[in-house]
Amino acid sequence: MQAVSLPAQAGLQWIIGGWILFKRQPMALFTWAMFITLVLIFSTLTAPFGPLLFIALMPTVTFLTLSITREVYQGTRLLPTMWFSSLKQPGLFKKLFLVGLLYVGMCLGVGLLVFLPFSGQIGQAMQMAAETQDMAPLMQVVRTPMLIFAFFYFLLAALFWYSPALIGWHDTTIGKALFFSAIACWRNRWAFILYGAAWFAVFYLMDIFIGATIAVGIPAEFAAALQLPLNVVLGSVLYASFYPTYRQVFESTQTV
Repeated sequence: MQAVSLPAQAGLQWIIGGWILFKRQPMALFTWAMFITLVLIFSTLTAPFGPLLFIALMPTVTFLTLSITREVYQGTRLLPTMWFSSLKQPGLFKKLFLVGLLYVGMCLGVGLLVFLPFSGQIGQAMQMAAETQDMAPLMQVVRTPMLIFAFFYFLLAALFWYSPALIGWHDTTIGKALFFSAIACWRNRWAFILYGAAWFAVFYLMDIFIGATIAVGIPAEFAAALQLPLNVVLGSVLYASFYPTYRQVFESTQTV
């Protein structure tokens, strides 16, 4: 299985491709993004098991998202009854869930290794924050381990980015899927860096826009009500852009 190497500007092409796919069936992709958002909200309300289960299901959700956007790309009229049809392959959900459990285990392991050396400092900072109601010392203490964890998390993300598609569409073993995913991400690292930076900028500008609406006198409740659907629209385009990243790297060098 050959993954092509693309120039850095491919990261922007992926986002444009996601926008083109979103415009083809905006309500269908918006509804799917809203469903994921509701599942995420529910998982946060059932901590600590809810977030862990959501992370374990991320490869499955990723594969479903890729399958849905591929249907949109192929011109199929997407209906909610089709959302889970791609999981009908025998044993596919089990393999994707095993990948998810591996993802959870590796994230927890890396987090433990990173934060354990700082546990004493973090404990003292948490006690100080409880006594003084000042979170600044705690934020300063956790800054370094958070940056270290972020670095290792991006390495983990490379392992799992393409693995759901490789397992679901190419019947690749879990080990080979993780390996090919890492190689593909490494070959296109500059494109992924630009892709991630661009999406960070988009969501950051959205936060600035919402803050500006509050600053000019719009009620915070209205701004918050406005932010949710706008974020879901951005999330819809983000999810739709997953398929162009796969298609350009593994199937074609042409944009969507």
